[in-house]
Amino acid sequence: MNESDQLKTIRERIDRIDDQLLELISERARCAQDVARIKQVAGEMNDFYRPDREAQILARVRELNPGPLSDDEAARLIREVMSACLALEKPLTIAFLGPEGTFTQAAALRHFGHSIQSTALGSIDLVFREVESGSAHYGVVPVENSTEGVVNHTLDMFMRSPLHICGEVQQRIELHLLGKGSDTSGIRRVYSHQQSLAQCREWLDTNLLQAERIAVSSNGEAARRAAAEPDSAAVASETAAELYGLNRLARNIEDEPGNTTRFLVIGRQTVAPSGQDKTSLLVSVRNEPGALYTLLAPFNEHGISMTRIESRPSRRGVWDYVFFVDIEGHAGDAQVAAALAELEQRASFLKVLGSYPRAQV
Repeated sequence: MNESDQLKTIRERIDRIDDQLLELISERARCAQDVARIKQVAGEMNDFYRPDREAQILARVRELNPGPLSDDEAARLIREVMSACLALEKPLTIAFLGPEGTFTQAAALRHFGHSIQSTALGSIDLVFREVESGSAHYGVVPVENSTEGVVNHTLDMFMRSPLHICGEVQQRIELHLLGKGSDTSGIRRVYSHQQSLAQCREWLDTNLLQAERIAVSSNGEAARRAAAEPDSAAVASETAAELYGLNRLARNIEDEPGNTTRFLVIGRQTVAPSGQDKTSLLVSVRNEPGALYTLLAPFNEHGISMTRIESRPSRRGVWDYVFFVDIEGHAGDAQVAAALAELEQRASFLKVLGSYPRAQV
């Protein structure tokens, strides 16, 4: 068999597989419609999205993936199928810290898939309000960056908001040089957020020293300007490139590869255990010697791993602080529940912000 015949045979096989995939995806979509009808009869349409269930499905995909696609790619494909099927039940409305083309939007799409109705808002408190009012089912906000530290505004909002943390997303901050042209020749201006310009300083010094660097309010705004100015470029994300129809003139130009931002998914409902969970707490302690040690002792006594602790002024008095704590496990787990019961006895204030599936890095 010559090369042409071999390729023809393989392509015919691919066509047959595609036909089978289409039928299976359609069958899955019909199942989603059946689920929606059952929930509608039972009056449970507010419970149509189950973060715990989706986390279990994606964990199973990663475990069973035979390759050659990576676990991340296999999970991403199934995520999009789930997103499209869920939209048949009821499209999710997701509020995120805008504008469009930011990494927060990329995190929202990574977590929920592309079959959502998204709303870009101008501040973190507006995202909280949109979800609290019921105008959005969920919100996505940044909470910490691996090089820049915590986003204090997000932490402060939890002190007065009734919302729960329903999920988390670990988003690699990959920065690209975007423009309308095909190469970097003729670029006179580079737009980006001040932080992104700083994170790509070495690359810009080496490759575009002659171009003026202009800081703007967001990477999404930078991409919008680059799309309108042929002699300009933007340092922004893959999402911004797709949104504004820009070419990738240079990929991954950040000076610190591995830079990651953690985003939180906030909502009005609590989340059932998925088997691979994390719990976030807001806790305050009396100002006395050894108070913090006493506060954390229940975690050690019950074998609970603490993954993060941050302090913030409580705004209830001078030098009065609250602690944001992340621990492994779900509040419904026996060991975690026992530790939290002891913690409540020792703390002057305790609020469980939410138990939710751990992000897959």
